[in-house]
Amino acid sequence: MINRITRAKIESLKLVYDELLETQKEALYEIAMAEVPEMVYNSNAIENSTLTLEDTEDILLRDTIAKDRNIREVYEAKNLARVTVDLLKSSNDPISIDSILSMHKNLLTHIQDEVAGRFRSGKEWVRIGAHVGANPQFVHGLMADLVEHYRADDRSYFLDRIAFFHAEFETIHPFVDGNGRIGRVLINQQLMRAGYPPIIVQNKSKHADYYPLFDEYRHSQKFDGFTELFALLLLESLHKRITLLTKPKIISVSEWAKQHSVPGNSAANKAARQTIPAFRRNQKWMIAKDYEPSNEK
Repeated sequence: MINRITRAKIESLKLVYDELLETQKEALYEIAMAEVPEMVYNSNAIENSTLTLEDTEDILLRDTIAKDRNIREVYEAKNLARVTVDLLKSSNDPISIDSILSMHKNLLTHIQDEVAGRFRSGKEWVRIGAHVGANPQFVHGLMADLVEHYRADDRSYFLDRIAFFHAEFETIHPFVDGNGRIGRVLINQQLMRAGYPPIIVQNKSKHADYYPLFDEYRHSQKFDGFTELFALLLLESLHKRITLLTKPKIISVSEWAKQHSVPGNSAANKAARQTIPAFRRNQKWMIAKDYEPSNEK
């Protein structure tokens, strides 16, 4: 569970975001589309892809590939981008077994066609570190139960529902490959269907802020950490969209800190904790130039 202050902040920003949706829906769509390379880079890097953000932008935006790049990683970037763009175009579709399998098929086409678009079965066991995914013979049933539980739960806070689904999905690990990337796409499908913008789980902080949460869930069944992480990333996503569409000038947080005599480390910490309306663009913290430190709450 997140505290009331964070929930209230999300609700307040959501009201502004909803107003922008009414008047600037096309601009919000373009912002999300512009994020696709960054989404793809981070999600693939979490799975240890060696492609940099610049490599990913070259592949997706300029259709250029460095000669020394792994061809599988190139397909991974292109396929994940296709899945992500399809989601942005059809974010109102409800989550279902069929939609999950369709995403997976598109993700692994030309990479592992023999397992694309289907759950693990037979002797297809998977291990992630010290964790072994669910018994293959029970995967389909466990996934059906998980989807049904998510769709039937109309009482839990929306981020708690998403956090539990993600923790359980990755614990089941229903696919031979592609579990993490599909899991993070599903987070955004769930957020967007609930009326919120997509988020980007960052590769840079995965060892501190993301991976440990799976261990916590598997040891204690607690998924609070995921709720807290997703809340921070959602605040950032809302701040980004509201700032880009309502403020005339955007500068780096480091530059903003100098202008307002705020210590650099303090400003970076405030950005990470979302106590100032900062957001990352190409892995760099940004903020509205006219934001005043006295506005912090």
